[in-house]
Amino acid sequence: MTEDTERHAQKMAKKKAARDKIMATKTDQKGLIIVHTGKGKGKSTAAFGMIFRHIAHGMKSAVVQFIKGGMSTGERDMILERFTDLCEFHTMGEGFTWETQDKTRDTEMAQAAWEKAKELIRDPSNSMVLLDEINIAIRYDYVDIKDVVEFLANEKPHMTHVVLTGRNAHEDLIEIADLVTEMELIKHPFRAGIKAQIGVEY
Repeated sequence: MTEDTERHAQKMAKKKAARDKIMATKTDQKGLIIVHTGKGKGKSTAAFGMIFRHIAHGMKSAVVQFIKGGMSTGERDMILERFTDLCEFHTMGEGFTWETQDKTRDTEMAQAAWEKAKELIRDPSNSMVLLDEINIAIRYDYVDIKDVVEFLANEKPHMTHVVLTGRNAHEDLIEIADLVTEMELIKHPFRAGIKAQIGVEY
């Protein structure tokens, strides 16, 4: 063993010992409130990654889409075709707000989606529930942030994970969340005139 590799091995051994010491103190388990927000791409993509991880472990989950309409997406189609026994999928929106241009209808749909979300979260057989684009519904006051925070704080089963996606997450939601990730936009092909592409955006 050379001096350089020996020095590296010693450094990694110290790092492992420190890491093991920290990990030994992490013994609690709980269902997490997880928020994916920010202007960058990848909020729903990352959330669906966790849903597919649940499916891979044979754990039940559910998805409620608040804004996106019934357009075909890879993750939606795969779940509906192959994994309905492990994941309920509810597309409750009719499209983005600038497409529908009907606040009353959008509010009604978002309220129905929130009622379905609460039902699925209360169901102890679901260990994860994804509320896709709920942050947008909250931002436009289609869903009351106070109701969301109160429900998650007081009614969410202890071991149920809830993932909430969308830009501009409300500060009250961020406050009660256990894990918050902000996707930062650095560069996007749309700005260069490239449209959304199958297998990347949907």
